[in-house]
Amino acid sequence: MSDPNEKQPHQQQQPPGVTAAMDPHPRDSMADYEGRGLLTGRRALITGGDSGIGRAVAAAFAKEGADMAVAYLEEHADAERTAELVRAEGRRCVLLPGDLAGAEQCRGIVEDTVRELGGLDILVNNIATQWPVHTPEEITEEQWMHTFDVNMHSYFRVTAAALPHLSDGSVIINTGSVNGLRGNKSLIDYSATKGAIHAWTYAMAQALADRRIRVNCVAPGPVWTPLIPSTFPAEKVKEFGKQVPFEEAAHPDDLAPSYVFLASNRLSGYYSGEVIAALGGETTPG
Repeated sequence: MSDPNEKQPHQQQQPPGVTAAMDPHPRDSMADYEGRGLLTGRRALITGGDSGIGRAVAAAFAKEGADMAVAYLEEHADAERTAELVRAEGRRCVLLPGDLAGAEQCRGIVEDTVRELGGLDILVNNIATQWPVHTPEEITEEQWMHTFDVNMHSYFRVTAAALPHLSDGSVIINTGSVNGLRGNKSLIDYSATKGAIHAWTYAMAQALADRRIRVNCVAPGPVWTPLIPSTFPAEKVKEFGKQVPFEEAAHPDDLAPSYVFLASNRLSGYYSGEVIAALGGETTPG
């Protein structure tokens, strides 16, 4: 890994942020990754798939033989780049813009995915938002509800819409966070949503075991994505990732193989209800 802070410590963007403005550019295309056909014939839906972890997961899934739909808010240039990476592997990529804070959009992306791809086998709930604060009193009712609508309620709503289309061998992968394991005083509502995602993963894995639908979660530490320069102040961007033992943030490409592992029944067919914490050497997150 290379330190994302070393070249441009003071960069900032307006939310939701775009990849092109980041310096250095995050490694998010899985350029050196070689697929083995682990997901041949599978159809995936990835929320928040336009950039960051979602883009790297889409690229890796394509290299493993999957077609996919990518849901995102409004970052069209980023989404088109993700689609290029997928299509370069000879796989289909359907782009689905819209705000997943709303229930109707959550249902709609599942309907569109099934219609365009002919079914659904893998669901990656990955979309997220965050708004740092200095004190708990800064969190408004509006911010709290919006964070939960995007980060947690979209996971519930998309999954609820997807379940009628999932069957034996299907997979659900949720994106959690180290902040859901230990909390974060400046990301209180975000931490609460991520903790909820972890617990929901455990519960859903139990609830769907008899259908042989596996449910797992990846909980990363610091990752260099557009969310960072678009939500953190300059001084925090400058130090981002340096708090972990590896003393640097991960790039999206470092995380995507975990999603491939969890998506592949050949590799992880006996795994369900797991939260894989990729924390840069940290061993006691909770």
